[in-house]
Amino acid sequence: MNSHFQFQYPWVLALLALLPVYAFLRGQVGKFSALRFPSADLVRAAGGAARSAAGRLLFFLRILILALGLVALAGPRFANDRAEVVASGVDIMMVLDMSWSMMALDMGRSGERVSRMDMAQAVMEDFIQRRPSDRIGLIVFSGVPYLASPLTLNHDWLIDNLKRLHIGMIRELGTAIGDATAAAAKRLKARPDSKSRLIILLTDGDNNKGEIDPLPAAEIAAGMRAKLYSIGIGQEEPCMLPAFDPTTGKLRLDPAGNVIPTIALQPANYKVLGDMSRITRGKFYRATNRRELADIYDEIDQQERTEVHLRRHTNYTPLFQWPLLGAFALLALELILANTRYRRIP
Repeated sequence: MNSHFQFQYPWVLALLALLPVYAFLRGQVGKFSALRFPSADLVRAAGGAARSAAGRLLFFLRILILALGLVALAGPRFANDRAEVVASGVDIMMVLDMSWSMMALDMGRSGERVSRMDMAQAVMEDFIQRRPSDRIGLIVFSGVPYLASPLTLNHDWLIDNLKRLHIGMIRELGTAIGDATAAAAKRLKARPDSKSRLIILLTDGDNNKGEIDPLPAAEIAAGMRAKLYSIGIGQEEPCMLPAFDPTTGKLRLDPAGNVIPTIALQPANYKVLGDMSRITRGKFYRATNRRELADIYDEIDQQERTEVHLRRHTNYTPLFQWPLLGAFALLALELILANTRYRRIP
């Protein structure tokens, strides 16, 4: 929503330029007294003060009243512009691996302590922000899948849920790629009005848990007209899993402030991800650093675009009553002063 101030009839404001002309043509301000005195010395000082104070003040009030009246006639108002999505673009279920291996620190720059999970969250947040017209949901998984967010247009809420995730939240260990993919496909099926359906799967491991194998899960997605983009992340060489606190997802450091290595992680076999993507007419990607991961989401963002229709309307809040009330107040003040303190003797 965009709010701004405007005038309904701005051309009326041009009449304000006539007020200085009126003041100039009026000539003298205030009138001299018409009462005769035997000697001008008696009232010379009083006559000058009356002319200066009464005439100028009352004439100034009259000019101000006219100015406020013209402003009211111009129709000041607040305009509230709104745009509502009539047709959504794409329904997207993002599927994020939260197995312990996602704590590996092998994708950052030298000396950087950024885990695979940290990078995935940052890149996914940027992707979500660039798709304001799409319904996006989030499935997270380790040994079992969980729904972190249903399909929604409330992307701020979705991003908040994404940011609060950390490795260790899911107690069931393992990597259930098939179950997570099937769960995402089920969520997409629940929205029969969608024009296009996507599943974006990000993982760093092999399927080793779950009730549904990856390829049957991909066939389920294909049967629901969902396209699967799969992303395998991590270096293609062994690396060490650092020690961390599962309750917070924070790294544990030794007294010298160094990372504590635990077990060796082997590169995953991502052939099954490529097969899953081919079944759904999607695409498989490999990311070994943050730049590659960001480029992958950029490519998906560019490939999966649909026309979005917006309904725009404007609500107006009139404000003419305020300058009009000011004009009436000043008019009342002028009448009171003209008939009391600054009353002229005929």
